[in-house]
Amino acid sequence: MAHATKLFDQNFIEYASYVIRDRAIPDITDGFKPVQRRIIHTLIEMDDGRFHKVAGVVGAVMKYHPHGDASINDALVNLANCDLLIEGQGNFGNALTGDPAAAGRYIECRLLPIAKKILYSPEITEYVDSYDGRNKEPVVFQAKIPIVVIQGTSGIAVGMRTDILPHNLIEVLDAEAAVLRGEDIELFPDFASGGIMDVSGYDDGKGYVTVRARLDVSDPKKVVITELPYGVTTEQMIDSIKEANDLGKLHIARVDDYTAEQVNIEISLQRNTYASDIVDALYAYTKCETKISVNPIVIDGELPRIVGISEMVRFHSEHLLKVLQREQEIEKDHLREKLHARTLERIFVEERIYKKIENKTTEEAVKKAVVQGFKPFEESLIRPINDDDIDRLLKIPIRRISLFDMSKNLGEIATLNEGIEQCDYNIAHITEFGLKYLEEVKEMAVKTHDRSRKTEISSYQALDIKSVAVRNLELKYDQETGYIGTNLKTGEVLLKVSPYDKVFYMKKDGSYRVVNVSEKDFVGTEGLFYWSIAEKDEIAKIPFTVIYKENVSKFYFIKRFNINSFQTGKLYSVIPDGKFKLVKLSMYENAIITAKYKPGCGYRVLEETFRFADFAVRKSSQVSGNKLITKQLASLTLKEVKDSFTSEEAEPGLFD
Repeated sequence: MAHATKLFDQNFIEYASYVIRDRAIPDITDGFKPVQRRIIHTLIEMDDGRFHKVAGVVGAVMKYHPHGDASINDALVNLANCDLLIEGQGNFGNALTGDPAAAGRYIECRLLPIAKKILYSPEITEYVDSYDGRNKEPVVFQAKIPIVVIQGTSGIAVGMRTDILPHNLIEVLDAEAAVLRGEDIELFPDFASGGIMDVSGYDDGKGYVTVRARLDVSDPKKVVITELPYGVTTEQMIDSIKEANDLGKLHIARVDDYTAEQVNIEISLQRNTYASDIVDALYAYTKCETKISVNPIVIDGELPRIVGISEMVRFHSEHLLKVLQREQEIEKDHLREKLHARTLERIFVEERIYKKIENKTTEEAVKKAVVQGFKPFEESLIRPINDDDIDRLLKIPIRRISLFDMSKNLGEIATLNEGIEQCDYNIAHITEFGLKYLEEVKEMAVKTHDRSRKTEISSYQALDIKSVAVRNLELKYDQETGYIGTNLKTGEVLLKVSPYDKVFYMKKDGSYRVVNVSEKDFVGTEGLFYWSIAEKDEIAKIPFTVIYKENVSKFYFIKRFNINSFQTGKLYSVIPDGKFKLVKLSMYENAIITAKYKPGCGYRVLEETFRFADFAVRKSSQVSGNKLITKQLASLTLKEVKDSFTSEEAEPGLFD
């Protein structure tokens, strides 16, 4: 009995180790499970630039993968749908609708050039015998970027499970470059299906994210789902909506699915039900909101280990430099061998060493004569001459010797020396070389696909009260009374807002503030210069320009700035407090200021012009301005510069 228990334990441990390492958990170095690695290895072997039938590729992979064609086919389709390493042609399924791919005999695939650039280093990759001993396969590819972070993965092994979400390729490459520069990094998932994601619990890939569908509620009687949460298909979404409706949690008339290349699920509402009324219920009771837990387990040093996303990127940043340095060293060795061969050829022909073997009758005598012939030139050689070198020299045809082009040979030697010098430079500046390599990968990546972020990162507290709210209230400003709000009977309509919006306004006296939308709020009778919804990213794009003067000296100052931050309710001013007076506010991208000075003051120049473009745009409104004019003015005018050919008419004098 004890023997049986020991045998069972031993067999179970071996089985568990096999499933963990050889089936379910990816390796941190190349991010692949064995079946994925064998698919890529096979496609590298088959690569001729043309498409191959998936069924044919699957058959070829079976030389390395002894677990049937179904698992290979599914893994290949998934790799192709990641749009990173494999290009598919034909119906590879639809992740939005859940439709499966066509049979392998109908669809085709080929390796993308970027795959070889980031994976293929045969001289530094370890290869082992395949399961039947007839072929060689890689133990692990020496990948230069963290593929598992970009593509994501999931797998269930014995006693453990790995779940890693996909991330944006460009963001990952930028993060890897940032690590090389010694900067801190932070990465969040990005899904091809889009959606809106709360990452507050992500914990560097060890926690969870919550993803919501994107809803269009512009029509009060209809909700349109335009983007899905990760892992949810249109069929699953519709089933969850119908189930919630049957349970009385929603009040809808019907659901129509018009999804093609983009998600388009229309939810028509019952009478007396409006879009804004069911948004919260959709998120609460349907798959419009999903929580995704993650557990980043990878094989690291032959053992499974939980590794955070930023740690994976840091690992690959170091690994990238090691691989690039080794590749450069190998390339340098190859160039030196070529240089050695070209040098031998030159000396062999130029010094007529071939003449010394004409009367030799034995192979040994011939080789000895060649060795003796090179004795005076040993210092010119890269390394000592060996039998392989002699064999190569003796195989040179007499016609080639008679037509030997010395200048061409010297040119090749010069080129090889330049290549060796470049390798030495790259090795000595390996971090710089690594950054350049990552830029090359980015350029290759954007040529084939749109790599922009698809999933919006946001906070659901903001989404509940702002992003989903309908902007159907009229915000008015009454300059006579100085009030702004949504419950004014008089005044000018400024914007359509929701009750949860914040509004940014700048008054004509240069003060500005951000306020919550309210029914009535006093802001002053000075008049408004600019107003908008308080979205920081949009406001930060505006180049404000202010011209002001000092009351005592009468000197004029100019300041150009962006507004990058603000606190709700706090009053700011674009000019210093106290002894200054605002002359002009402008939002022109560029303009010409014309200053005419008073005659009779001893000025040799009575007119000057200045351009907005001559003054830097600062990142804060609170910085000091630049001194513009110190002379007594007769007039000061401003005209906008549209382009090199047109401009607006000059504005009237800018001061009293």
